[in-house]
Amino acid sequence: MQAKKRIGIIGGTFDPIHYGHLVNAEGARAEFGLDKVIFVPAGNPPHKKNYRITDSEDRYLMTLLATITNPHFELSRLEIDRTGLSYTVDTIREFKAVYGAAADLFFITGADAILEILTWKGVGELITLCQFVAATRPGYSLTGLQNIVAAVRQQERRDFTVHSIEVPALMISSTDIRSRVKNRKPIKYLLPEAVENYIIKEKLYVSGT
Repeated sequence: MQAKKRIGIIGGTFDPIHYGHLVNAEGARAEFGLDKVIFVPAGNPPHKKNYRITDSEDRYLMTLLATITNPHFELSRLEIDRTGLSYTVDTIREFKAVYGAAADLFFITGADAILEILTWKGVGELITLCQFVAATRPGYSLTGLQNIVAAVRQQERRDFTVHSIEVPALMISSTDIRSRVKNRKPIKYLLPEAVENYIIKEKLYVSGT
């Protein structure tokens, strides 16, 4: 019998994508034996941001430039091309429909995002569709993560497990990169050179936060 495919899915605004995202994805791929990791730039995220999100095509192209050299990484337009708000449960449901029982899905995100999972749409369905991988920074306390796992189990009355991996590069943040560009500070070595060049060429982040 052929072994199931193991597929990672990593979503985010990627505004811009940086080495923290890439190290996170590659770390999860290696740790959990994933056959590939699919990057899904957010279309219209339901949680309001405190800044104006960059045009989806710019974010898509930056993600493409950042991932194209890794044969284990793929890029999806699923959320960008979808109308309306982008909910994780809808995205994972669509990937589940594509891969079916032939694959196990691993949703890769930051530990801080998992702490908000009880506010997500369709959490009861979502935790039946995929496994969760939470990336943490060095020294990050797992107490909050353990508490939210217990809360979800109690609310949904079903098993729920979150795998955690430590990612040193998560000290890099998109917020800081945008701020550095605005304030004319260097961003080299925080993200792939191709992405840096795209930001400069398209004059992204020169205003706003």
